[in-house]
Amino acid sequence: MIAVYVLVGTAIALALSAYSVRQAVTVDGFFAGRDGQGRAPDLWTLILSQVTTWIFARSLLNSAILGYYYGIAGTLAYAAYYLSFLTGGFFVGRLRRDGYASVQDWLNTRFGAVGTHAYNAVVALRLLSEVFANLLVIGLIFRVVFPDFGSASVVSVVVLSLFTLVYSAWGGLRASLRTDVLQMLLFLGIFGVAFAYLVVSPNFSLGAVLSAPGTAGGYNGWILLLVAFLQVPSYPLHDPVMMDRGFLADERTTQTSFFWAFAISVACIIGFGFFGIHAALMQQEISSDLLGTWAVMFPAPIFAALLVSLLVSGVSTLDSALASAARLMVEEWRMAPRTLLGGRLVMGAFLMLGAALTLWGNATLFDAVAVSGTASMFLTPLIVVSVLMNRHIAPWAFILSFLTAIFGAMLYFARASEWASAILMDGHKYEQLLVICVGVLICGTVACVFGSRRVASADRG
Repeated sequence: MIAVYVLVGTAIALALSAYSVRQAVTVDGFFAGRDGQGRAPDLWTLILSQVTTWIFARSLLNSAILGYYYGIAGTLAYAAYYLSFLTGGFFVGRLRRDGYASVQDWLNTRFGAVGTHAYNAVVALRLLSEVFANLLVIGLIFRVVFPDFGSASVVSVVVLSLFTLVYSAWGGLRASLRTDVLQMLLFLGIFGVAFAYLVVSPNFSLGAVLSAPGTAGGYNGWILLLVAFLQVPSYPLHDPVMMDRGFLADERTTQTSFFWAFAISVACIIGFGFFGIHAALMQQEISSDLLGTWAVMFPAPIFAALLVSLLVSGVSTLDSALASAARLMVEEWRMAPRTLLGGRLVMGAFLMLGAALTLWGNATLFDAVAVSGTASMFLTPLIVVSVLMNRHIAPWAFILSFLTAIFGAMLYFARASEWASAILMDGHKYEQLLVICVGVLICGTVACVFGSRRVASADRG
């Protein structure tokens, strides 16, 4: 019965998504998100688009899993990443005030081609991680829904990938914005029903949830919270979905959208974390993953609704990631012509690479966040020294900060290998991640401070 609920619910959501993007799209609409009359997206389109692309399937499941293992500390740690809306909104405002049209525009002015190429490489990594992680969640869900069908994960990834590619390639960024609104409204309705069922359950206690240590204790959750605080200044800047939406509408609309996206996203992430915390309090045993626990905790319709909400958010993030990939490779990196065909070919290539990573077998969801978040930390010293302190950073200092961050990301990703183990301290992986982040920030900041000079106040930026 659960399989029927999930299949019907997913089919309805996908059909509505495809119907919402049936109109033809222009090149400007494909890459810049404008409608047929050349108008920018309105406030609530921006808000709902920002929210649905940031509380995507991976994030929802991450929040619940971290809540299960580390209690309220784990959920708060993941929710802290959503401060990125505030730090990202601040940085976008500064760039637009100084006349820049994108992060790449700013980096090119300060560091030339080396700045934009380094940044674009990290952004491409981020986009691949988005495609990979959300397809991974889709595979996990269908593995639970069809436990006796060994190829369910592979088939679901292939089918939903192709479906998402078709409607994403049809309309680009404009289609992504339209489907984001629809999919976010569907998600909020489904999530609202499931959350209401949770809080009215006789065995639910808000006090117990807020003080829960999780099945593994809260210590590592608090460590992860420190990591989030270190990464959140730079984290939004390497997220092309957020940055793309920061330059679509006028400045006031954009800043308002960032604030409300922050508030709504944090509420949803903490709410989803409650599902994981409550599972731990109920002392349910996880057989393979948290989804199996929910199958025991909730009646079939509610459990199916949770799975559909994850699938809807996953598909929504996929189309946004593909639209941003097209813009990155066509408008910023100029590796394909600025045509509908050029953008669609880029989308297909990114989806194939992300699907290949998914089918390769890596199933660690948070690693994608940790690796790309660490790689982006070279941007924090640049923000502090170049933007806030108004100093010009020498290219060698920029390169050193960039390479340090990339090495830190590689070190965490390969932490189980012999060479990485020889460098890292003994301890939990989040303790190792914290040490790596501190080291990356110290090295990058020292390089940028000593490799900088004062910029005249009349200079741009």
